[in-house]
Amino acid sequence: MSEKKDVLILAIESSCDETAAAVVKNGREVLSNIISSQIALHTLYGGVVPEIASRKHIEKINQVIEAALEDAKVTLDDIDAIGVTYGPGLVGALLVGVAEAKAIAYAAKKPLVGVHHIEGHIAANFIEHKELEPPFFSLVVSGGHTHLVRVKDYGKFDIIGRTRDDAAGEAFDKVARAIGLGYPGGPKIDKVSKEGNPNAIPFPRAHIEDAPYDFSFSGVKSAVLNYINGCKMKDEEFKQADIAASFQKAVTDVLVANAMHAVEEYQVDKFAIAGGVASNSALRAAMKEACETRGVRFYYPSPIYCTDNAAMIGVAAYYEYMNGARSGWDLNAVPNLKLGER
Repeated sequence: MSEKKDVLILAIESSCDETAAAVVKNGREVLSNIISSQIALHTLYGGVVPEIASRKHIEKINQVIEAALEDAKVTLDDIDAIGVTYGPGLVGALLVGVAEAKAIAYAAKKPLVGVHHIEGHIAANFIEHKELEPPFFSLVVSGGHTHLVRVKDYGKFDIIGRTRDDAAGEAFDKVARAIGLGYPGGPKIDKVSKEGNPNAIPFPRAHIEDAPYDFSFSGVKSAVLNYINGCKMKDEEFKQADIAASFQKAVTDVLVANAMHAVEEYQVDKFAIAGGVASNSALRAAMKEACETRGVRFYYPSPIYCTDNAAMIGVAAYYEYMNGARSGWDLNAVPNLKLGER
């Protein structure tokens, strides 16, 4: 009998402001992971400017792909399939990656596999936790998404909770801007919060009566803005670190409470977090403690795999590819793609 052949995926990610490419082997081993970030550029504008992001992707995409193949010590001939994020995200940014992936797949005569960005974030957990397999629950927290997801199998999901308004990461960015920390908000609030008192200001925690797993963060964001305005009107100084810590605790409390409600209701024994906000130290610590108390195994990716990257897309693409998923040459960017759609 011949040995089972390794399956190599070349993956491309360009949904927002990171141009990334990676080579992933057998769905769990990252041979290369190249990320060209535009954070410094968008910091000038206090947030991501879609038009600039798209142009930068065009400039960088060939370079990151070449670097990914070189780092992995492979050529296109060794690659079994091309995986690419086709949604959700910024339409112009997504189009750059999709067009590139289609061109490479067509020219190299390789199968094309379109990947859902959120599926990629969840799949990031498989890279460092070889023992983790579905079914499990996952909380996806990023700049654009806050989803509580039941992972039934590879590529099979039920969203049981979602945000009704702002995503958690979006709220972090807006509050960071309001208290003078600037962009990107998440890491800056995380850092400043360590010097503040998380119980200094009682910001609200939203619970939605008829949907116990759904989230809402616009209220807590508004409460922060009102608190700052109140201080200014009364000519009182406000402590940046206390606001950051109190806001962070309010968001974390809601994320953990809803997640643990689901854990108990569905009798879950494995729980994973994913997405950019999953690298927040307060959220990790609170979620870890909550899971340990309930005897639930807790998983999270290293920070490099929390923010947008192509390795996670390669992992998701591998499982889609092995399940027989193939995309046609009509694959297009779908900026508001829902999880579970194909």
